[in-house]
Amino acid sequence: MAQILVRDLDKGVVESLKRRAKEDGRSLQSEVKFILEQAAHEPKVDIVTARKICEEFRRRFKGRRFPDTVELIHEDRAR
Repeated sequence: MAQILVRDLDKGVVESLKRRAKEDGRSLQSEVKFILEQAAHEPKVDIVTARKICEEFRRRFKGRRFPDTVELIHEDRAR
């Protein structure tokens, strides 16, 4: 199996990865390996496809009204 060495990572990134690994019950190495494997298998979306997806969402939700999420957050925090 191949190995990769990543140098000069920001301390904040490493701490975030450590927290994520702990939450997921994995070692830091296992967590980074999992993230890389997931990213490698995700299909890359080109700009044309992304625009088509956005247009489809706009078409599906045209005319619908949604609540102001800022208000909902303020209400929740006020409890």
